[in-house]
Amino acid sequence: MKQVTLGRTGITVPQNGFGALPLQRVSLEEAAGILRKAYEGGMRFFDTARAYSDSEEKLGYAFGNGWLKREDIIIATKTPSKTPEGFWKDLDTSLSKLKTDYIDIYQFHLMGQCWKPGDGSGMYECMTEARDKGLIRHIGGTAHKKGIAKELIESGLYETVQYPMSYLASDSETGLIKLCNEKNVGFICMKGMAGGLITNSRAAMAFISQYDGAVAIWGIQRMSELNEWLSYMEDSPVMDEELERFIASERQELMGEFCRGCGYCMPCTVGIQINQCNRMSLMLRRAPSKDWLSEYWQKEMEKINDCVNCGQCLGKCPYELKIPELLKKNLEDYREVLSGKRKVQ
Repeated sequence: MKQVTLGRTGITVPQNGFGALPLQRVSLEEAAGILRKAYEGGMRFFDTARAYSDSEEKLGYAFGNGWLKREDIIIATKTPSKTPEGFWKDLDTSLSKLKTDYIDIYQFHLMGQCWKPGDGSGMYECMTEARDKGLIRHIGGTAHKKGIAKELIESGLYETVQYPMSYLASDSETGLIKLCNEKNVGFICMKGMAGGLITNSRAAMAFISQYDGAVAIWGIQRMSELNEWLSYMEDSPVMDEELERFIASERQELMGEFCRGCGYCMPCTVGIQINQCNRMSLMLRRAPSKDWLSEYWQKEMEKINDCVNCGQCLGKCPYELKIPELLKKNLEDYREVLSGKRKVQ
């Protein structure tokens, strides 16, 4: 497994990182077992967030209380706050939940702007004060919009940037990794499986392994998933002609406007589960399950008819998708599958 140094942080870890968002869906003991096995298998970078319900608490339960030496792992977490008061409250809560005296990389979550010193918000000053106090060691930011990510990288203020990155990324998006390397900024790849649309982990790992300075955080909630990623610690996939052909076919099928399922568009004013309904057609093709055709999901999909085109989701979508139009297309496809006019696997 390639060892990666995250820019000027000097942090060097295996390129296989652990994304702890899905751990909020499993029990405390299950999460602890998964996290400890991840560490024993060689993973050293663990990413979570204040917004991931009890994910931080589960990390603290697994690794706190002397189970390992604190310096043996790298913990990255995030604050979604937009006020200094919220910042300090989130940081205090994260330190308590994680059972640690410091956070290796503290990140502004889902940034809609590049916080800077003297901009009047006081947000960046909070980061530097926290660093001066030894509560955090490095300053990072996460973004879903390419323009914001680029600004973070070029600002010289952020030591790491986290951005969605998979083999479905455009050339301009992969160019962000190159820019990070030029600016000595660490790149953290989230959504390496494109929100579940990518199902070939070996191809996903081989894609990321082409890039220096980038650590991928794979969302893991099951031991079987962990075992798959840990197998790559010794047998790390590399890009070859077979994988190149496979990825090319995947890109041809999936590139363009598709919902990543991030959920930032939610909640819908009329109760549509946008983050699932808006990619139902793709999920039926790529992750076929009779559950998607259940009475429950049939009712949820029909809620698309209730859309009032209020536009709230449009302003919140980081990918600037035409959500109402995509919802209607997904409903049409869904009805064709139900009627038998269109076959899925």
